[in-house]
Amino acid sequence: MPESPQSPALSDQLLAAARAIRAVLEGQSLSDALEAAPAALRPAAQALSFHAMRRLGHARAVSGLLVPRRPPERLVESLILLGLSLLEASLRQAEGVPQPPGTPVYHEHTLVHQLVEAAAADRRARPAKGLINAVLRRYGRERAALNAALADTPEAVWNHPGWWIDTVRDAWPDDWQSILNAADQPPPMALRANVRRIARDALQARLDEAGLRARPVGEDGLVLDAPRPVRDIPGYAEGWWSVQDPSAQRAAQLLPLQDGMRTLDACAAPGGKTAHLLERHTLRLTALDSDARRLERVGENLRRLGLESSDVVLRCADAAQPESWWDGQPYDAILADVPCTASGVVRRHPDIRWLRRADDLARTAALQARIMDALWPLLAPGGHLLYATCSIFPQEGESQVRSFLDRHPEARRLPAPGHILPGGPDDGDGFFYALLHKTHEPGPEPVPAG
Repeated sequence: MPESPQSPALSDQLLAAARAIRAVLEGQSLSDALEAAPAALRPAAQALSFHAMRRLGHARAVSGLLVPRRPPERLVESLILLGLSLLEASLRQAEGVPQPPGTPVYHEHTLVHQLVEAAAADRRARPAKGLINAVLRRYGRERAALNAALADTPEAVWNHPGWWIDTVRDAWPDDWQSILNAADQPPPMALRANVRRIARDALQARLDEAGLRARPVGEDGLVLDAPRPVRDIPGYAEGWWSVQDPSAQRAAQLLPLQDGMRTLDACAAPGGKTAHLLERHTLRLTALDSDARRLERVGENLRRLGLESSDVVLRCADAAQPESWWDGQPYDAILADVPCTASGVVRRHPDIRWLRRADDLARTAALQARIMDALWPLLAPGGHLLYATCSIFPQEGESQVRSFLDRHPEARRLPAPGHILPGGPDDGDGFFYALLHKTHEPGPEPVPAG
């Protein structure tokens, strides 16, 4: 990753990334941690820390061999893990093994020197400069033997927690290796044309004029040949497009809608699917989310895209407790993009795998069931509910829907993709979709709010 004359010093970039990694090791999301980085360092810190998260299993295992006793200062541990992940990629690149696009690679001696300089710049890490230098130089000398010693360590090979590896292998015995490998590759950047302002083909032509190559995907999408900062792409301020993964774009295509329908987008933030619904149809839509700050992002997105309307209501409330917000009028259609482990989007959020715990899966599955059972009575007879998760785990997909159908005999399942594995023809994220049709009124509804 060459530096431009205006770039911050590499040691500063490495230190910012190590601080973000430390936050993840302490249980904070990487996105929140990067928000705390100085603006000038944030892009580099993101690239470096994302790479480290994708190689954390291997780096941890190597560190366990070289530093049997974990350093008491978490920042020292983070600098070592960052250094090992970068050193492995850089040495492989030097050996002629191509690395994924965008992988940060450096000369070995430059990298080690700059990591030591990064440690020197922080008083808590400064006493460990010699340790960091010794660990990284030893790995450079003994890399082949150390890697061979870890060949039978699943977390080192697959860069996921052991419980995650076991869950994927049990669920997808024929595909588990490709699923785990896909999670360690940077994802493509996909745009969704705002068809109220520009047709997809016209948007592609505008991108081509700007020297940006893109291929069509789905009905409204374009996948760029390489990621770009959003403000470097024509039409951002004009609301011509949004960034949205191809798998996520399928939600608005799957939910049967007509203009004028009363529609609920439950768990709506940050609003990508909300906007897509409104780009395709004129709806009386309520966008619901329990997080007020994230709900503000929905409003910001709608304003940029020119989709604000008196028929569009943003409501901060818990989808599982409709008695606190529902007005008693049934919905013609409901999008239930429910909370999940996000196991299908680890390409975009590589820290997720390290933040989740094995018991999170049962907890999120139980929450999903509560939300679905709460929303179903709000759907009008003859209406449709689209259940969606960005998960590849059956407990948050196929198994969840089968249990729901057992509880609600008036529900009929219509054709929909089911599980979408990451990668695939569209190179999209992992998702699950089930389209449910209500055939008759099931019984008493919740008491409306007020």
